[in-house]
Amino acid sequence: MSERASVDMFFDPICPWAWITSRWLLEVEKVREVDIRFRVMSLAVLNEGREDLPEQYREGLKTAWGPVRICIAVEQQYGAETVAKLYTALGNRIHLAKEDRGPELYRAALADVGLDPALAEIADSTEYDEALRASHNAGMKPVGQDVGTPVVHAPGPVPGETVAFFGPVITPAPKGEAAGRLWDGVLLVAGTPGFYELKRTRTERPIFD
Repeated sequence: MSERASVDMFFDPICPWAWITSRWLLEVEKVREVDIRFRVMSLAVLNEGREDLPEQYREGLKTAWGPVRICIAVEQQYGAETVAKLYTALGNRIHLAKEDRGPELYRAALADVGLDPALAEIADSTEYDEALRASHNAGMKPVGQDVGTPVVHAPGPVPGETVAFFGPVITPAPKGEAAGRLWDGVLLVAGTPGFYELKRTRTERPIFD
């Protein structure tokens, strides 16, 4: 049997596009020999000090610290499997149920996965900010600072080599073998030396199905 490859996806739970990519990767896990690990990056950290952001985006970042602080604390205390479950719980509430980001949502998501709702208080604490920045930097270093989330680190074509890339930005998330074919293609282009970008204008809003 072939060895399963380890793939990291760096996410911020407030990003709808990252959420769709994450659901696609969970489909890929079913049809390809890969294991997905969800790791934390932060749009709030990425955009610190930037004055050129649209006003609506800047307003959204005001509530962006809380979810990532909670996620990194859970990762530090309980490990990657638990933070993956929390990401799903947060995403279900933020993106599917359209709940407002805040203490009530955080407590409910933590309870959904059997964690102490009191961990929601970390949203307003800087206790885990050093670990958050370290995780964010680990995710962004190979791809640069002019992209956001999702960022994926995957095995490259050369044994022992890792390729990292932003995306793919997709909607809706492919299912079954269609998810696997997209994964094959993404790995092919990402593993091609000198390949940097493939893009077109987004004509659809995020579709969460």
